[in-house]
Amino acid sequence: MPLPLSHIRVLDLSRVLAGPLCTQHLADMGAEVIKVEPPGKGDDTRDWGPPFAVPRDGDMPGISAYFMCVNRGKQSVTIDLTTPRGQELLRELAAKSDVMIENFKVGGLEKYGLDYASIKQINPRIVYCSITGFGQTGPYANRAGYDFVVQGMGGLMSVTGQPDDTPSAEPMKVGVAISDEMSGMNALSGILAALVGREKTGEGACIDVALLDVTVASLINQASSYLVSGKVPTRLGNAHPTIVPYEAFPTKDGHIILAIGNDGQFTRFCDAAGIAHLAKDERYATNPQRIAHRPELVRLVTQRLIEETSRYWIDLLESRAVPCGPINRIDEMFADPQIVARGVQREASVGQAAPMPMVANPVRMAGHDTTSAKAPPMLGEDTEAVLSRVLGIGADEIAALKKAGTI
Repeated sequence: MPLPLSHIRVLDLSRVLAGPLCTQHLADMGAEVIKVEPPGKGDDTRDWGPPFAVPRDGDMPGISAYFMCVNRGKQSVTIDLTTPRGQELLRELAAKSDVMIENFKVGGLEKYGLDYASIKQINPRIVYCSITGFGQTGPYANRAGYDFVVQGMGGLMSVTGQPDDTPSAEPMKVGVAISDEMSGMNALSGILAALVGREKTGEGACIDVALLDVTVASLINQASSYLVSGKVPTRLGNAHPTIVPYEAFPTKDGHIILAIGNDGQFTRFCDAAGIAHLAKDERYATNPQRIAHRPELVRLVTQRLIEETSRYWIDLLESRAVPCGPINRIDEMFADPQIVARGVQREASVGQAAPMPMVANPVRMAGHDTTSAKAPPMLGEDTEAVLSRVLGIGADEIAALKKAGTI
């Protein structure tokens, strides 16, 4: 069976992470994704290394591990959009595409005739998605948006990191560019919804995704708790603001995560740990009471857990249906039997070179392989094929475009 998006063509003018992550998911689901890059340079992330899956070859950019993780399944076409002919080529490609995605600064493509208003004139069915730091409107619209900055502005760092009364306490960003990642996924959701809507209306849509909006929305219960109570959430380290005990605890040889979500789980934990009296103590019998007496309860649980090894506790607590787990390094994570069984680590072929290791698309769909086996492209490797196949441009004109530096 064909993949569900095998009838969709995507013109991808995005760079770095949020847009490319979105379009990689579209490619994994079968869409033809034409990634447009500047001639001779390419997406900035091609050089964001080491490590490199394919090293730079002279003046030709290679493929960094960073670029590799969000660009599989795509075709790379090099076009200089600052030239009139380059702009014409992009408009011609947009006229034959279902989706166009970009992450230029607000208004950055208008001067090239590649903004939504211009593209809609030649393709009313286009689903056009813009990803920016702060959106198309508002006093910050013209600012450049970076994940780290937005994590701070959006409140995420104010609830991430150790509490103020602990050593080396400071606001902390998430260990990956989570605002970029979530923005890519929200863009994906909007694009898919617009494609479904187009089936009824015959018209495309203009989608505006802002990293700041996405980051605020990601606060979920923290934002909701503030809006309901007026109390500003603070950093709690690994602890949970409304559930106890729900954090990382030291053991005899490391740490484990204890994630007790209800009173029954707390009772089972106490029974298994040989501290059954705590579950019967009115100070700890219910979650609201455990919240009220958090410091002393955490101290008592820590005293018990540190007496045995992590493996001892995980084996024991899993046997009693108490939610818990290890804190794996990335190498330990990839070696975990569950990760191995699920086939999370995959490979993509790239010419005669050694296969590239990849992380599989997490969306599984019966009857389909939802992880593209096509490796991330070398810069411009598909330029001639795409211009010939999609736009019908002949070899002589392609040669002239190359000579002019347009492609």
